[in-house]
Amino acid sequence: MRYRQVTTGTLALGVLLLIDVLRVWLPGIITIFGQAASTPAELMGAFALGWFVLALGAPAVVRRVGARPVTVAAAVLLAVARLALTVAPGGRTQLWLATAGLLAGLVWLVGVAADTDRPVPGLALGFAVNAALHAALDTVDLVWRGDWVAWLLSSVTVALFLFGTARSGSAAGTAGSGSAAGTAGSGSAAGAAGSGSRAGDGGVRAWLLAGPALLLAGMVALSPALAQTGMSYLQVGGGVARSPLLGMAPAPVAVAAFLYTALTRPPERWGRAYGPVAVVAGAVLFALGQGDLLLPAVLLAALGLGTCLARTDDATSPRSGTTAGPADAVGNEADAVGNEAVAVGDEAVAAGGETVDEAVVARGAARRGYAAAAGMLVFALGAVGYYSAYDLGYPNAPVPVLVALLVAVVAFTARPVANPTPGPFAPLRAVGAVAALALLAPVLADEVQVASNREGPPERLTVVAYNIRMGFGLDGRFDLTGLTEAVDRQRPDVVLLSEVDRAWLLNGGHDTLDLLADRLDMQYVFGPAADPVWGDAVLSRWPVTDPRTLALPAVGAPTGAQALAVTLDLGDGVRTAVVSTHLQPPPGRGPVVQARAVADFATGYAAGRPLVVAGDLNTEPGDEAFGQFTAAGLVDALATARPLATSPADDPRQQIDHIFVSPGLTATDPVAPRGTASDHLPVAVTLTLPPR
Repeated sequence: MRYRQVTTGTLALGVLLLIDVLRVWLPGIITIFGQAASTPAELMGAFALGWFVLALGAPAVVRRVGARPVTVAAAVLLAVARLALTVAPGGRTQLWLATAGLLAGLVWLVGVAADTDRPVPGLALGFAVNAALHAALDTVDLVWRGDWVAWLLSSVTVALFLFGTARSGSAAGTAGSGSAAGTAGSGSAAGAAGSGSRAGDGGVRAWLLAGPALLLAGMVALSPALAQTGMSYLQVGGGVARSPLLGMAPAPVAVAAFLYTALTRPPERWGRAYGPVAVVAGAVLFALGQGDLLLPAVLLAALGLGTCLARTDDATSPRSGTTAGPADAVGNEADAVGNEAVAVGDEAVAAGGETVDEAVVARGAARRGYAAAAGMLVFALGAVGYYSAYDLGYPNAPVPVLVALLVAVVAFTARPVANPTPGPFAPLRAVGAVAALALLAPVLADEVQVASNREGPPERLTVVAYNIRMGFGLDGRFDLTGLTEAVDRQRPDVVLLSEVDRAWLLNGGHDTLDLLADRLDMQYVFGPAADPVWGDAVLSRWPVTDPRTLALPAVGAPTGAQALAVTLDLGDGVRTAVVSTHLQPPPGRGPVVQARAVADFATGYAAGRPLVVAGDLNTEPGDEAFGQFTAAGLVDALATARPLATSPADDPRQQIDHIFVSPGLTATDPVAPRGTASDHLPVAVTLTLPPR
């Protein structure tokens, strides 16, 4: 394996591990460091940003200590933290392990940047492999899987990363000594080193885009969960999503488009603009917040982001008369041509014994380090700026657009490179291998949920309502098993879910709804609330028809709310209306206005048919908002079990999760089974249908 292939592969593996750590650390800010409903968003944001600001000091450490020692130490810490997170018990231990891994990853990135002036192939490969693996694993990271397969894949990844880190250093040293010996006394290739005006400066733009590209990739371009959610909106239309067929099919297309455009240089004339235009267009479509625009947003952003990265890949052939990068070591020709200039570490050795000014090389290394750290700070600012809006209430749509504009401007203004050096990997082979991994997703990850009439209409329906907190338990771990068991032990016919997350980068980029539907073998209907990928859902064992959604008045609450109505087709003309909602009261007030809107919408939708209204209503029995449902003629199905506190799950003191039914339905066996798979307890009841 050639030197550049080792460094490129190692960079890709490191990016893979860093993203794994981020997918644990980001939700830990909400679920462990604080609580979204009680901890000030400003405090959570300051905690998040502080570690990225701290990483801005890493370039100074690298300059004083040297890139190699810093890179190796940080790589070891990143690897240890990544493996430790798999067995972390959750809670503060998990948060601080993830924080240590994040800081180590940021310092490692700065150290690698100081020694690497051609990061685009490694960054692009890391982003693409991560997305392909995330899709093949059905959007559940290896960190959250405790089986032997997860351990095996995690251990192999970490071992290859550490081996590559050690190998890169030894290969650089070997290339350096060999090249120096081979070029002594030769002056024929002195011009290959160029004038030295750009020596050591390559890669600054690419490293600056590492953080913004990571944000856009995780939020839009390379998010398998977002692609699947986009497919689910195509099933119905009207702002409602349903279980899709082959929902993961767009993921391999996006991954292949991104990686191919990142590894191949676009034409300089018309190709100069299409990448920047495409990435901005994808971000704009995403920011519009329409479910049916998610799929084109993913594909455009993937195409544009890859092209923009390719435009910042300023590696130049040593034979062209311009400067070779200090870390490329002449790539594919170092072993065959002993009289050409070779750049090693922080020093470039030229063919006639001439050396490029060490100060220039050191300045280039420092610039790359600061660019990498600044780019990751942009990632943090963008992530905090976008997701804090759901607590603070300001418009967040401009955030991804501004990040995309930054990427577009940096790429568009990049200086064209004459005679670019070929990359370390053949583009078509690399794309084929990664796309093959991504193609496992439609085969392995996609499951077809089946809802079909049983024999005759049932006499009873079991209903479960559950606020699942985006899939994270009280210990801060992604707990699909706990959620599934909490629901499935009730043997439900219909499940109403609140706080359903389908692609938020903040929560790890999971499609929690599809994952639960697969495990429960139930079809779903999803109604967006805060945005197209966060809201409420209904899962059913019976066919569902006529889905409708109503956006509820915000009345000063920062997070959006909605009501999702569906009709259960129970056979022989028997129909039951079901409405799932999650009321979001404004600060210091009850959700009275929203409760009245839901009650009116639900009774109007049911039109005299049996009706169930349930969810996290954020109101207790006796409150004015609670009274809006009883005033509409609905009955509290959990009344006989009172007090039936549901929140917080580890010490329930409030009953804010409810099930209301129309008078013709008889409720029995109301329960709120204990568990910590969410910060709420589920509530369940068995309903006897009125005689036909």
